[in-house]
Amino acid sequence: MSVLTRSSDQIDRRIVGEAGTEVVARVATFPGATTAAPEFCFLHGLVGLNEHWEHVAKSITDAARCTLLEIPLLRLRGKDCSIHGATSLTANFLEDHFDRPVTLVGNSFGGHVALKLALTRPDLVHSLVLAGSSGLLEKSQIGSIELRPSRRWLREKIGELFFDKDHVSDADIERAHAELSTKDGARAMVRLSRSARKDHLGDTIAGIAQPTLLVWGKEDTVTPPEAGRAFASLMPNSRMVWLDRCGHAPMIEQPEPFADAMRTFAHELRTAPKG
Repeated sequence: MSVLTRSSDQIDRRIVGEAGTEVVARVATFPGATTAAPEFCFLHGLVGLNEHWEHVAKSITDAARCTLLEIPLLRLRGKDCSIHGATSLTANFLEDHFDRPVTLVGNSFGGHVALKLALTRPDLVHSLVLAGSSGLLEKSQIGSIELRPSRRWLREKIGELFFDKDHVSDADIERAHAELSTKDGARAMVRLSRSARKDHLGDTIAGIAQPTLLVWGKEDTVTPPEAGRAFASLMPNSRMVWLDRCGHAPMIEQPEPFADAMRTFAHELRTAPKG
């Protein structure tokens, strides 16, 4: 993996996935107060961006070193365009970027990737923070997308992510419209969504021993509260934080309570007995 270009905020990196082609991912880093601070790596959902994590990441630099990984999911093709392909790309990034296991922070599809890595590559994963993760139960899945979906339809679908619809941004609507108005982008969305739905982790998730923080919106209609409770009941080393007036994207809708929960978790990781 090689550095391509540098902006004031992010670095573009090439990652080779299962399809054997290079995928250009964007990486943003927020160093912690000390090199001994826990390493957190943030993974977004299907329509997510690094910028959706920035408020939380900047808020916890006193407690953790934060890296934001943005893989262009809707531009993935071939073997890379699946939950398994996205997991492989993320594993390749972690191997190259970090010299120790990290805490994976995942929302929605990104949480699903984090779970799969904890199961298949525990050498890369120290602990987990899951917010509205897929992998067990999802009630709002996109089964098909018409070519050139209307902005009104996109506003409705993206609005499902939030308790307060005022969090739906015009910029996200325009970006989604541009990406899903091509056959390749629409097909990628359907393939990724279907592959995640088929990859049910209920029979294996109890094998995840890493410390896990579950942060769930009480008004999440995509991965509803019963999904959060199912994760908590199946994962032996987990604890739950519920957020009021919050839907599927707590890092956008309730960033400060989310950051507070993560700061506490980082302290627990630093002070936990070794071995």
